This record gives sequence, structure tokens and C-alpha cells, in this order.
Amino acid sequence: MKLPKVIGDLVQAQNNLDSSTYAECFSETGVMIDEGKSYEGRAGIRKLIEEANKKYRSVMKPLAYTENDGTCVLSAQVSGTFPGSPIVLKFHFEIVDGKIKHLHVTG
Repeated sequence: MKLPKVIGDLVQAQNNLDSSTYAECFSETGVMIDEGKSYEGRAGIRKLIEEANKKYRSVMKPLAYTENDGTCVLSAQVSGTFPGSPIVLKFHFEIVDGKIKHLHVTG
């Protein structure tokens, strides 16, 4: 499956448990919404991912990808050390100038 470079980079960073590279996929003012909470800016996103990586050691396996009206949606199987693993999540991206401006993770 062909993914935009920044999404491929994000998946690779997650699978390497690399929170710094993951955060660099976002714009300076990027926003990530996960489990109903909002994280702003690269520092906030890096902290979230760093803590989640230590706790859950999650990896992503892309299953499907669509683009529609400026929104990109990646469905991925996510597995790790969390209850219910693996699960399929949807990652709703808004990408501007090759960086993620907004990411909303849903079940």
C-alpha cells in the first residue's frame, strides 16, 4: 500500500518505538487527539508517545488507506502490551506541507 511519506515515517517511528522521530512528523503546532485527550505541539506529542511506548510497546500494521477531501485515514492493527491487543484503530490525518497538522485516533 502506498502511504504519504510522513505517514510512512510515523508508522516506522512507532514500530521502532522512537518517540522523537514520531513527534518530528508533526508541524510545530500539530495536534494529536487520542483517547479523548488533546496533545499540542511536538513536545506534548513526544511526551505522550514516549510514555505510551514505555507502557504498551505498541507497533502498527497498516491495513487500509484512503484520502477524501483533504483528510487521510489509515486503518492499522495495533498490538502491544495493553489489554485487548491487538486492536484495529483509525488514524485521521490532516497533512500540510508534508507535516501532520492534526491527527485524531479513533477505535
